[in-house]
Amino acid sequence: MPSKPSQSAEDYLERIHELLESKGTAHVADIAQSLGVGQPSVTSMVQKLADEGYLHYEKYRALTLTDAGRAVAEQIRDRHEVLAGFFTLFELDAETQARDIEGIEHHLSADTLKTLADLTVFFEQHPEVLAQFKASRAAQPAGASKGK
Repeated sequence: MPSKPSQSAEDYLERIHELLESKGTAHVADIAQSLGVGQPSVTSMVQKLADEGYLHYEKYRALTLTDAGRAVAEQIRDRHEVLAGFFTLFELDAETQARDIEGIEHHLSADTLKTLADLTVFFEQHPEVLAQFKASRAAQPAGASKGK
């Protein structure tokens, strides 16, 4: 079993998986363009991911994920979806969501992620509670925090 990939490696695996799902193929140039990095950087990371058992790489060929690579990519996608669903409840704009999700998705424990998923379902099933929460936030003075 490969070692746990770095945050950067997870980002690459997630992007490769997205490209495979949307286009049917993933090439170094596609990844470089979608991540906004140079092709040499992508080639280096792809070779490392291949060495670690997450994907199959042959120069100038499309990439394919191994079962381990696919599992990591799907786990990241699922984390992303849980966080997006949670943040959407609170009407956070897409740009804020994307920035915040990218910042925290790699750092949440499975327990915390499960809690957020459960809380999302709870609020979806009890919209009146969500409305009460939103109303209580709106009633707070700007910058007020009850966390202390």
